[in-house]
Amino acid sequence: MANDTQHPTVPTPPKPAGAGASRVDRAAASPSPVDDSAGGHTTIADGVVAKVAGIAAREVRGVFALGGGGARAFGALRNVVNAEDLTQGVKVEVGETQAAADITIVVEYPTPVHEVASAVRAAVKRAITDLVGLEVVEVNVDVNDVHLPSDDKDDNSESRVQ
Repeated sequence: MANDTQHPTVPTPPKPAGAGASRVDRAAASPSPVDDSAGGHTTIADGVVAKVAGIAAREVRGVFALGGGGARAFGALRNVVNAEDLTQGVKVEVGETQAAADITIVVEYPTPVHEVASAVRAAVKRAITDLVGLEVVEVNVDVNDVHLPSDDKDDNSESRVQ
């Protein structure tokens, strides 16, 4: 005879914050769907959101470049062959209705670093919201370097060795 006793269900514990935790709603798999009142369905790839964020960040006064040293070196090689990567220095996390972005920048000296970072944060948030239609929950700005105008000049000093 079967046991008719019902066992209570044990709720699944929530995922801990930190590693593996998502900053955005992940109800649907990527690419993220966007509702369309005319019927049908629109999906927006993560790369589109990253490109929009990269373009917006580059347009901010005082931003010299995006990405860390290695990424900028590879970017210079891509530029030589006319294959500029507009997502360089940009990482995004895209959910169903939300997005989060991490932007790595190099600031042009002597522009105030905190002002540039704040302007990048605002520009990226505005661009993603206006152009992609996603709610931006977070924009982190990592200032990786400061570019000095003298870095662009060729060293014309005489060589000590002949």
